[in-house]
Amino acid sequence: MTKFDDLRDFTAAARVTGLRLSPDGSWLAAAVQAPGGSPARYLTSIWRIGTEPGGPVARLTRSAEGEGSPEFLPDGSLAFVSRRPDGTAEAGQDSKPAAKEPKAALWLLPAAGGEARRIAAPPGGVAAVAVARAAGTLVYSAAAFSGTAGAAEDAAVRQARADAGVAAILHESGPVRYWDHDLGPEQLRLFAAAVPAEPGGPAGGDETLADGRDLTPGPGRALDEAVFELTPDGAAVVTGWMVPEDGGESRSEVVVIDVATGNRRTLLAGPDVDYSGPRVSPDGQLVAAVRTTHETYDQPADVTLVLVPTGGGAARDLLPGFDRHPGGLAWAADGAAVFFSADHEGRKPAFLVELGSGEISRLTPDHGAYEFLSPAPDGASLYALRSAVDEPPTPVRIDLTVPAAEPVRLASPGASFELPGRLAEVSAVAADGTTVRGWLALPAGASAVAPAPLVLWVHGGPVSSWNAWSWRWNPWLLAARGYAVLLPDPALSTGYGQHMIERGHAEWGGAPYTDVMTITDAVVGRPDIDADRTAMMGGSYGGYMANWIAGHTDRFRAIVSHAGLWALDQMFGTTDGPAFWRRIFGDFARQPERYLANSPHLHVDSIVTPMLVIHGDKDYRVPVGEALRLWWDLTSRSKPARFLYFPEENHWILKPGDAQVWYETVLAFLAEQVRGEVWQRPELLS
Repeated sequence: MTKFDDLRDFTAAARVTGLRLSPDGSWLAAAVQAPGGSPARYLTSIWRIGTEPGGPVARLTRSAEGEGSPEFLPDGSLAFVSRRPDGTAEAGQDSKPAAKEPKAALWLLPAAGGEARRIAAPPGGVAAVAVARAAGTLVYSAAAFSGTAGAAEDAAVRQARADAGVAAILHESGPVRYWDHDLGPEQLRLFAAAVPAEPGGPAGGDETLADGRDLTPGPGRALDEAVFELTPDGAAVVTGWMVPEDGGESRSEVVVIDVATGNRRTLLAGPDVDYSGPRVSPDGQLVAAVRTTHETYDQPADVTLVLVPTGGGAARDLLPGFDRHPGGLAWAADGAAVFFSADHEGRKPAFLVELGSGEISRLTPDHGAYEFLSPAPDGASLYALRSAVDEPPTPVRIDLTVPAAEPVRLASPGASFELPGRLAEVSAVAADGTTVRGWLALPAGASAVAPAPLVLWVHGGPVSSWNAWSWRWNPWLLAARGYAVLLPDPALSTGYGQHMIERGHAEWGGAPYTDVMTITDAVVGRPDIDADRTAMMGGSYGGYMANWIAGHTDRFRAIVSHAGLWALDQMFGTTDGPAFWRRIFGDFARQPERYLANSPHLHVDSIVTPMLVIHGDKDYRVPVGEALRLWWDLTSRSKPARFLYFPEENHWILKPGDAQVWYETVLAFLAEQVRGEVWQRPELLS
């Protein structure tokens, strides 16, 4: 028996979701999620992890609402964001929901320990926080109503709307939604303040920063998804800044805002280019950022890292000729190099680029995926959160003094798992000579004597890769029930160079489909796979591929389509970012060719495979109208299908209970269609 055998055990598993290294490098602050409350939802708490193997692990925060976004001050105290009303309630404690959902506030946990105290509680809630490494100056982002100046005015507008029962939003420009929430009439702004020198005061009793200095009055939607960071001396904020353009388009810039005056100047900008994720060097003289060219009708985006002086000047490409998509950058302590990670052939290694020579080194030779890179102050170690298809996120230490050193796992509050099988790497050669690779999760006991039924699982994105652990799309839950699971990286996948993405650009029903079929053909030819019992499933773009496959082959016994795109002309006009897709597929009214060549709904009459359609109502990325139309197109033609609908979920299924019934339904559907078992309706869906 493993944790995969009981879905309740799996959904209850604690999971590490983030890391921050203390200023002196002696410990890591980890954000850890686990179910709590009633009804259960995932709550985050902050834990202390030692930087030596086998070091101590201790929980630092606990409340009924959870805590997250830990950021260190220079003295080792820890700022975090929480909706907690005070610091006394136990995490997971049952509590009745408040009449009005509380807003997140900014809290500070003293370096020496003790009770956290609330230091900022703006009416719109704190969204994120940044701290100056040397000065300790704080900048936080918070939502405020357009036209208001100060916390009192903002609170008055909120109260007036609440008293009048008004939730309406008047839009005069896009965008209007993002992932699962409406945008406006509030806007994110940046506020600057210094932490009061007196560290005392009762928990929840000191809201000194609640009316911090507004650095960005009237920003519109500029800061909605921006990452921001302070220069070490606290004199300036370097932040992403979205700029709207004609025709519903936009671009992202990097700007510098003077903390004393609020004056803003543009640091990185260009037509048809987005700059994001700025990181300031330890001496404050340089900024590294991600540069992404806009997709066009003819070309996919290209991604690199650039370097620019904080005072302004020409940007330098840090990775010329590096044919991967970098991200997650972090500065070396001496400022002589930048760490980053990038998808690479089913892995996501950590890399280092030297500023002087431009030399790029791969630091992690294993098959792991590395995130939250945290270089040690002495330059000897790199801490990170490592996961893999066969291992959940785990804090690790990488010895930088030994080339290609194996990561050393640290003690972790996250759950560990005994796998119900083994992981194999597979590949096949497509008709154009391209190697298509993937992972194959095999159940224990799969052999030529006892071949396993196969489930093909296509990833989302579509510009993405199977290279990390997934709590939502976990193949081992299927392997524990005897299925082999194929996780392919077809055309459009990252980690194989720009050519691999170009092969599927705006031709989703072309090379991505034939690549998936090619590697499936190779895998079903294995003696430990039962070629006669196969199924296919996918979410988001994987859901698109499920819908496309359903209309183009009858080789599978069952198909599961979660949050799948069905009618492309409809979806690209109702999604939260229609301008993005218009760049690639064109305007349907003027350029219908790609829509007609790639839209699954045009092939509904060819579908014979039983389908399970799944969708969340709060999904604004792939709106629920896709599933509703797919469901009608299937049922109106008497096609075999079921529809699992989540009124309160979004693009993902986030609540523990909903995740459990998601898997129960999928597994019951596969058992019925692939294994010929009697349909077992999940108990809570009866």
